[in-house]
Amino acid sequence: MTTHENRFADRRDAGRRLAERLLGARAEHPVVVALPRGGVPVAREIAAALDAPLEVLAVRKLGAPHNPEYGIGAVAEDGTGVIDAEAVAVLGIGAKMVDSILARETAELRRRVVAYRGDRPPLDLRDRTVIVVDDGVATGLTDTAALRAVRRQEPRRVILAVPVCPPDSARRLREEADEVVCLQTPALLRGVGQWYRDFSQVSDDEVIETLSSFGSPTGGGGEPETGMDPQQ
Repeated sequence: MTTHENRFADRRDAGRRLAERLLGARAEHPVVVALPRGGVPVAREIAAALDAPLEVLAVRKLGAPHNPEYGIGAVAEDGTGVIDAEAVAVLGIGAKMVDSILARETAELRRRVVAYRGDRPPLDLRDRTVIVVDDGVATGLTDTAALRAVRRQEPRRVILAVPVCPPDSARRLREEADEVVCLQTPALLRGVGQWYRDFSQVSDDEVIETLSSFGSPTGGGGEPETGMDPQQ
């Protein structure tokens, strides 16, 4: 049950609370990888607390043709994809339609990668502890795609850190990550946004500002060089 006491003030508040649970990973010199856009303000707080570099991994939900909010899969920027075969079958979505949706969302991924990272190559995650951060999980499709994309880079250990996630999704995600750190596990999740008092949309500009103000992602992280708050 969602109450005033257990809701997060905003994504920054959620990030600070998660950081307290993740302080033990600081000795592993982790890389914090945010799922934009909503995961970036959360990850910013974690990276600052752990003195870790901050990176992004673009992932897009594949929405059903007549109900884009209903996820039938997800795809990460490197092409790693996840399809909910049961949902596709129940909705009667053909292969051509799935390919069309995938092509559209892949094009959007390319746009976001260029906007967020420019021509800078992504951080090398090989043999690193990687903390993947989202602002909340519903079905877990996008997080599954992200975790599998990270795994392809052969990290030493993968931790998924999220403020809220239903138990069934958490169980599935534990098969993808070495550890799942979650602050709230409601049996019934009507929407991630209900767990925040402020769940304002995060813009591309806010993501870019956060990454640039945080400093060079190859330099080891730490507090942002400016006092700018990307949520304002």
